[in-house]
Amino acid sequence: DVPKVPDSRGDSDGPRRGSLCDRHCAAINNVQGDLGELGCHLHRPRVPAAMSTPSCYQQHSEEVCESCVVKTTLTAENAVEANKLSNNYKFGFKKWKSHVTARPWEDRSEIVKELYSDLNVIRGSGGSTLTCGNVLYLLLFGWWLSLLYVLVAAVMFVTVMGAPYGRLCWDLAGYFLWPFGKVIQKVEVPKSHQACEAGAGESSALLGGPTPRRWHPQCWAGTGYWHGASTAVWLCLGYPVLALAHGLVCVTAWLLIVLIPVAKLSARATSRVLLLPPERVLIRRLRMTEVPLEGEVILCCYRAANPYYYKYAVDGINVFAVNLLPLVLVTLVLGYADSPNHLTGSAVKFTLALLSIMPLSYYIGMAIASISAQSNFAVGAVVNATFGSITELTFYITALIKGSREGNRCYAEVVKSALTGTLVGCVLFIPGLCMVIGGIRHQEQRFNSRSAGVSSALLFLSVGGVFAPTLFSKVYGKLVCGECHNVTQNPLGHYLCHNCHFDVMDNNGTLYYSHVQPLVYTVSILLPAAYLIGLFFTLKTHTHIYDIHISDCHMPGHHHSAVVHWSRWRALVILLLSTLCMSACADLATEHISPILTNSTISQYFIGVTVLAMVPELPEIVNGIQFALQNNLSLSIEIGNCIAVQVCMLQIPILVLFTIFYPTNFTLVFSDLHVYASMFSVVLMNYLFMDGKCDYFQGTVLVMVYFILLAVYFFAPSPSGC
Repeated sequence: DVPKVPDSRGDSDGPRRGSLCDRHCAAINNVQGDLGELGCHLHRPRVPAAMSTPSCYQQHSEEVCESCVVKTTLTAENAVEANKLSNNYKFGFKKWKSHVTARPWEDRSEIVKELYSDLNVIRGSGGSTLTCGNVLYLLLFGWWLSLLYVLVAAVMFVTVMGAPYGRLCWDLAGYFLWPFGKVIQKVEVPKSHQACEAGAGESSALLGGPTPRRWHPQCWAGTGYWHGASTAVWLCLGYPVLALAHGLVCVTAWLLIVLIPVAKLSARATSRVLLLPPERVLIRRLRMTEVPLEGEVILCCYRAANPYYYKYAVDGINVFAVNLLPLVLVTLVLGYADSPNHLTGSAVKFTLALLSIMPLSYYIGMAIASISAQSNFAVGAVVNATFGSITELTFYITALIKGSREGNRCYAEVVKSALTGTLVGCVLFIPGLCMVIGGIRHQEQRFNSRSAGVSSALLFLSVGGVFAPTLFSKVYGKLVCGECHNVTQNPLGHYLCHNCHFDVMDNNGTLYYSHVQPLVYTVSILLPAAYLIGLFFTLKTHTHIYDIHISDCHMPGHHHSAVVHWSRWRALVILLLSTLCMSACADLATEHISPILTNSTISQYFIGVTVLAMVPELPEIVNGIQFALQNNLSLSIEIGNCIAVQVCMLQIPILVLFTIFYPTNFTLVFSDLHVYASMFSVVLMNYLFMDGKCDYFQGTVLVMVYFILLAVYFFAPSPSGC
């Protein structure tokens, strides 16, 4: 943090004023940065120049306490992370949690350092090796891996020439049964072997020379012929079987994530230990009082499981996204190679396609964050506006195309349900869940009510614009009912009607084409214009609302140049490939959703507002939870607001524009249930966010209201046309 400089005036007004300023700034801004690495460095009272130190603090020493009410100084590791952090607070940008640059090794915590360390470090005191994770390793892998080594050792002894490798496998059988607290070393070849290779026999054990540890006849393993034959037998009969077994262990342990140390153990054993000559491998058990070992340490493992491996990343990509990437390949191969559904049914393919959307959404978000962080605002805004909603738009457009080809209006209703579900989920579920989880750690959380007010105003505008054609059709449309029954048996009596709706296509669609459709086009133009005005308001004329100011100086420990995980070109290629795979998965999802819609007893409304709406938003939900846990609720709220505003002001106008060039059954007329649920959600959210502070109870209210709406959708009858 910024060093505290004592006030030389001798009175107590300065420190007291600074303390009040700190509390006031913390109450307003309450920003703790990204992944715990960023700090809210507040401005201190003005101090004499003689007392100040030549540091970052001196640059801001001329500013008074009131300035912190306007801006918050955020310190990032480098300019790239600072640019990404600044974009996170700007309206219209996707909020992204992961770092786009590699953080310096010395700035990481000891827990994270242990995740990335190789299994070749000997600790002074490893503690007890009898842990739950180690026992789990014994039950899952240790016993059968040890048995396999015993069998391979027997085969090697039978071949005679492979006897040295047989002894090695016998020793490794005991090691892999319980490898914890043991060490595998690469030792130098004993002098007796070197002398045998040189043709000198005076270095045998009988003449006082050192005796090799491995079993062997008199230097027979050192001769060129026998050594080459032994290696050939090992590479043909022993190594392939063990490499295959270790590969299976490695993949299984990697997929379980918490057992990644076991995956490292198997990979290192396959690539290093099993390829060394037997006489150069030494297996020892560590002792507390043992002196440092001589020779290179290849393997030394103490724990088979580590719960913190959910933080592990490969080239900047979280391990969960890495593990889900093969699922995308399986989905594409199975979906297009098995078109007649001989291997699996439509339900399995639909589920796989939806699950594949999650890692692809992660890669798209990471690519967008990398490009925008390394570019100016104009490029970042274009990339965010173009690809920020590509996940949802891809699915919506493919569903509308399929519905238009089949003449099935049910697809258009499902798209409307997904749009409403995304809006309601981002307004109620994401902020509510973040408040509940963040409230477990923090008793009360504060956020910038002014910035939240801007988003709320835009939400009111967008919801009113989106549902204006629906309200217009309710007023001027003709009420049409499916079936009516005369209750009183009197022609002038009361009728009981079912399946009633307002029809705007009466009289050859005069009302729709002359009044409703022009209103839809007008709204589709005004909403993106309002979105641009909101960007100009928050990014140019009223930037102080978001209390953001990226410091030009770097604090101690952050004097490192930016080393980005993905360059702009690499991020662009990944973005395009992920978008292409997303299109293919969306096509498979819409291809195999038809049997689910027709055969399922669940309302199509419920399927749209839950599965189709919230699955693509899972990465954003995880980001919001991580921000809330760090007491940075402003970003958690902005995540939901940003998505909700983009649904109304970008996604829906794009769908309307698409229907102009490719006619579909999609019209901007929603059911009453969608209208009431959306408007009630926006009003409730705006009411709770007025005071700029919240706790877990308010979050519980939002989540409960969301589940009540889900129950309403669950028991609602299917929409007309399905």
